[in-house]
Amino acid sequence: MGEWMGRDIDADVTGIAHGGFGVARVDGRVVFIADAIPGERVRARVNDDSKKNFWRADAVEILEASPHRIPHVWHAASLEVDPDKRAGGADFGHIALAHQRQLKRDVLADSLARFGKLSQDTIESLLGDVEALPGDDESNGLGWRSRVRLHVDDRGRIGPRARRSHSVIQVPDLPLASAGINEIAPLDQYIQGIETVDILSPSVGDPRMIVGEQKPMVIREMVGDREFRLDDQGFWQVHREAPMALTRAVQDAILPGKLDPAGHNLDLYGGVGLLAAALAEVGGKSTRITSVEFSPRATDHASENLADWLGATAATEKVDKWLRGFLATQTAGDRERLRQATIILDPPRAGAGRDVMDMVTGAQPAQVIYVACDPVALSRDIAYAAEAGYRPVFLRALDMFPHTHHVETVVTLVRD
Repeated sequence: MGEWMGRDIDADVTGIAHGGFGVARVDGRVVFIADAIPGERVRARVNDDSKKNFWRADAVEILEASPHRIPHVWHAASLEVDPDKRAGGADFGHIALAHQRQLKRDVLADSLARFGKLSQDTIESLLGDVEALPGDDESNGLGWRSRVRLHVDDRGRIGPRARRSHSVIQVPDLPLASAGINEIAPLDQYIQGIETVDILSPSVGDPRMIVGEQKPMVIREMVGDREFRLDDQGFWQVHREAPMALTRAVQDAILPGKLDPAGHNLDLYGGVGLLAAALAEVGGKSTRITSVEFSPRATDHASENLADWLGATAATEKVDKWLRGFLATQTAGDRERLRQATIILDPPRAGAGRDVMDMVTGAQPAQVIYVACDPVALSRDIAYAAEAGYRPVFLRALDMFPHTHHVETVVTLVRD
């Protein structure tokens, strides 16, 4: 660390960067400032000056406020708290909800241009507003989390982690979490000998708490009138409305003229089958689809959740390894059915990556539906797909994480 570490600087914030940081320049150097809004002048404390070309800092005082600044929705993450002790998980909580969505759109547009190599005309033709999920405007973006992970420190204190460290912060409330979670969250308790406490509020049944390592229990989630079974410790969308919103967005993204129910349709990183079911509902009872997921427990549940479709199967394997083996054994007829296929990709935050994108586009499917939670990873994978002749023709951005910088995007890629 250099001489600027821990020092305060005054800066004019001119933009927003991936990760939710305000962008400023001080003495010719870029500074990424947490808790700052474009258009503001802030006093910020440098927390990392180890890079020659940029620093990182935390806003500690607002000298000239943006009209979009609001009192933080969670005091534990606000400017009134020392930067090292601010709770993580609500980094946009000081910004009016509508402006949060505009900033997310700005970051997505910038990523698509810089990393996706899309023209401004293409971006503007595809990218509308970042869409609110049902109920969020009415609740000011609060109470949407159906799952929360808390951590336990060596003194037994329970709470979220500080934003930039593994320190546990004790808090009196969790405003982004559902009422059910807040009712049972042990925020004022002390527990020794465990590392985590998971609290979830499924759409069916009462909220439940998982203390440390416990044997998985099967829970139920309803998406419209369809039931999904999964482990209480398994992955499920966090926003209470996200499963239905993603189902509808994926169904809207499917180009009907390119969907062949008899094709080798794939749902990669398929979890317990949510998006495979979304596709199969469009294709009808005869739809053939394979869901691929690394977690054996999730694959078992996917097999059960997709039982309505005789042509649906679930495979347990890492996606890249499964694809490599699958593509190596294809007959001429199989390859033709792949060319008629719709392939859904819902990778983790890091994206699918070069190898997977090359294999997917090398199979020459009729369309690829890409679901992303990270704009930069999405954009890089779009650029990889473009090398094989695929271009985006549909894009929707969903505000599935209010009061955070995260945004969910659904894109359709087709060959020129």
